[in-house]
Amino acid sequence: MHLIPFSPLNLSVLRGLLLTFMTVVLSACSLLDTSSSAPPPQPDLSELAHQAAEKIVAGNPDITHYSPMIASTFVDIDNLSQSSTFGRISSEIMASALARYGMQVREIKMRDSMFIEESVGELILSRQVQRLSAQHDARSILMGTYAQGQDYIYVSARVVSTGNAMVLGTADFRLPLDNNTRSLLDDGGW
Repeated sequence: MHLIPFSPLNLSVLRGLLLTFMTVVLSACSLLDTSSSAPPPQPDLSELAHQAAEKIVAGNPDITHYSPMIASTFVDIDNLSQSSTFGRISSEIMASALARYGMQVREIKMRDSMFIEESVGELILSRQVQRLSAQHDARSILMGTYAQGQDYIYVSARVVSTGNAMVLGTADFRLPLDNNTRSLLDDGGW
């Protein structure tokens, strides 16, 4: 058996080859790693509304004592007498999510005693709160506003006691303003 003597030159060449080999292997591994290349999908309105409902309940675990609750259509912050498909569906999703966390939600659209204007939805303004809460035997109301920005739509939701108008829980979130969100906002000027 014949051994090759190691000289500083041979050792340097061997280190260079090993370094080159390691660089090639690591580069190939990074190309195969797809877990970091694609960003996670943005949460949609339903996910964000459910997270907001969870925040509201976590912030006040006794909020279910203020059941039953009725939900009002979320309104445009710049015009509180105007809403959209976005405002209506946001309210519906939040009410559903709060029901999952134990709030008793009264469905007011099924009651004959409340007239819902087709062009307004079930908007609840401060002067109507006492009348509607008494009419539907509600101890709380889900209310919300939204504002359209350049890249996002901002939503603020809160559950308010009908007895003293105190805020029982609140949560805010923002949703990317994409074509889907724009179509929910641009539905004929509700």
